[in-house]
Amino acid sequence: MVSPKTKGSHPTILVVHGPNLNVLGLREPEIYGRTSLAEINSTLEKLGKQLGLKVRTFQSNSEGAIIDTLHSARTSISGLMINPAGYTHTSVAIRDALLLLDVPVIEVHLSNIHKRETFRQHSMTAGAATGQIMGFGPQSYYLALQGLAALLKENR
Repeated sequence: MVSPKTKGSHPTILVVHGPNLNVLGLREPEIYGRTSLAEINSTLEKLGKQLGLKVRTFQSNSEGAIIDTLHSARTSISGLMINPAGYTHTSVAIRDALLLLDVPVIEVHLSNIHKRETFRQHSMTAGAATGQIMGFGPQSYYLALQGLAALLKENR
């Protein structure tokens, strides 16, 4: 069955980038790499077209703006990729907003959070996600998009 969110058009994937990801390429490049967020978003949009998906991106340093975006996207998206960044480890509120979504959710991280500082090794949001992809730098995003495309294809 085709979801009403995808009927007659390409499924829409929302990609949410959390705090400090707007300075990718500048902030701790030895951990996060030198690829900018604009480059990641551009590649996601191109890959999305190849996979038959429409990709929308959003970045905010504000927890409330991320939650508001998740709430407003509930009925218009077919899947979500989220890198909650620093909020991964602290935000019950973002976790609760993710639980409202009735679509596949992939949590993405550039670095492997399990190899980082102890306080970064726990994800508050992982339990609300369908899956996690991390540790592959920008490729984590591209792998997540491919995974979402496969999940959506299986569920048609």
